[in-house]
Amino acid sequence: MTIAYWCVFAAMFIPWICAAYAKKAGGFQWHDNHHPRGFLAHAQGRAERADAAQKNGYEIFPPFAAAVIIAHATGNAGQAGVNFWALCFVFSRLAYSYCYIKDMPAIRSALWGMGLICIMALFGLAC
Repeated sequence: MTIAYWCVFAAMFIPWICAAYAKKAGGFQWHDNHHPRGFLAHAQGRAERADAAQKNGYEIFPPFAAAVIIAHATGNAGQAGVNFWALCFVFSRLAYSYCYIKDMPAIRSALWGMGLICIMALFGLAC
């Protein structure tokens, strides 16, 4: 497996990590497991922001995974370039999640844009 494929594997865990943090920060108890989404819908502060980061992670993951797969499948992209942009995406998403939880909106938005640039670069390499 290539580094880029490992990045897809790693990126799928980021929303789950955000969800776990949201539950921990919100005071999640075992009895809340009957309706965890309802619990998170009423979260506030860091827990609410971590839940939002989780949701955004689920939204951006499919285009990233598709971009990596397409970049590999076309055979037009150099492996070093695909690996570079995939790694940049994962690092941007980790930093994005951190900034979201810490309530740093300007940096968070810039990191979201960086992740989008990574996805577009991967599609560009496939051409």
